[in-house]
Amino acid sequence: MIISYKAFAEGESAMIRIKTLGHAVLRVRDLERSIHFYRDILGLKEVVRSGRMAFFSAGENHHDLAVMAIGPGAVNPPANSVGLYHLAFKIGDSLEELRAAKQWLEGNGVAILGESDHTVSQSLYVEDPDGNEIELYVDANPEVWRDNPKAISALKPLVWES
Repeated sequence: MIISYKAFAEGESAMIRIKTLGHAVLRVRDLERSIHFYRDILGLKEVVRSGRMAFFSAGENHHDLAVMAIGPGAVNPPANSVGLYHLAFKIGDSLEELRAAKQWLEGNGVAILGESDHTVSQSLYVEDPDGNEIELYVDANPEVWRDNPKAISALKPLVWES
C-alpha cells in the first residue's frame, strides 16, 4: 500500500518512517589524507579509526561520516554515472559564518569550486582529496521553504553583502 505524505503526516501508518539521514560512508584512496581533510580542514571530530576506516562526528551523533580506504589505484566514476553527487554539511546560519569558512578554506589551500544562493541556503562547494564534492552551507529563514517549497530548487549566484 502506498500512502501520500499528507496522509502519513495526518497519522496513517507506514511500514517505515525515516527520522533522519544517519551517516554516509565514502570510499577514499588514502586514509591519512582524508582524515586530515575532514578533521583538520572541515573540523569534524575524529571518533575512531578501525583498520582501513575512520569515523567522524559533527557533535550530535556517534558518527555522521565514515571514510574507507580502498587504495591508491582506485578510479573515480565517470562524471555522468549514477551515484552520489555531493554531501552537504551545515556550518551555520549566517553569511558571516560562510565568509569565514571561505577564508579558512582558501587559507588552507582548498579551492572553492562554486558559490550558490539557493534561497533556502547559501553554499560553498569544494572537493575532498579524492574528488568527492562537498557543499558547506548556512541556512536562511526556514519559513522561506515552508511557505514556498519550490524555493528549495532555486539556484542563483551568491552575492556577498558588504
